[in-house]
Amino acid sequence: MNKTIIEQLRCNYNAKTFDITDALPQPFLQFEAWLQDAIDAELLEPNAMSLATVDERGRPSARIVLLKGIDKGFIFYTNYDSKKGQDIVANPYAALVFVWLPLERQVRIEGRVERVSQAQSEAYFQSRPKGSQIGAAASPQSKTVADRAELEAYAAAVTAKYADSEVLPLPENWGGFRVIPERIEFWQGRSSRLHDRIVYTLQNDGTWLRTRLAP
Repeated sequence: MNKTIIEQLRCNYNAKTFDITDALPQPFLQFEAWLQDAIDAELLEPNAMSLATVDERGRPSARIVLLKGIDKGFIFYTNYDSKKGQDIVANPYAALVFVWLPLERQVRIEGRVERVSQAQSEAYFQSRPKGSQIGAAASPQSKTVADRAELEAYAAAVTAKYADSEVLPLPENWGGFRVIPERIEFWQGRSSRLHDRIVYTLQNDGTWLRTRLAP
């Protein structure tokens, strides 16, 4: 690709504004409002988020996962033996990024990570389509496989084992993580790169401080 073409890729954001006076006092409520806007706009996978972790050597990794719950934190599910799971054991802090380009918005979240309860993981796992349960149980996530046929053979074995069952038992190495935020930033694109950035920072008394950042 021509380097000049990449350098010239740009757009001018002018869909909305977001002032500190617009920001709700509680960041979870503000997040839910923006997420609902993305759902109402019928965006593809509005709950998709980038998850960044750091391994024991201090090297970062990022990937896209799906938000599957909000309580005191932001919940996603995975194989605990995966790369992300191993990173979180080594360094139980993570960052999340949601981007909703048609709305010219992104949300950045940083905080510590903990596992959700086994009961919560089991309830979610068994609410999934049976094919998804089989895929999760069969896949040695992040491990090397020889080819597609090997992966399909794992899935076929699990399918046969639970052919007469409506749901599968929760795998021991599968479940949820919760990112408990200490910092949440809401970014609204604005004209001439003078974007609106409102950040919530958790205080020692449990309250949230709202401030505006320069773009």
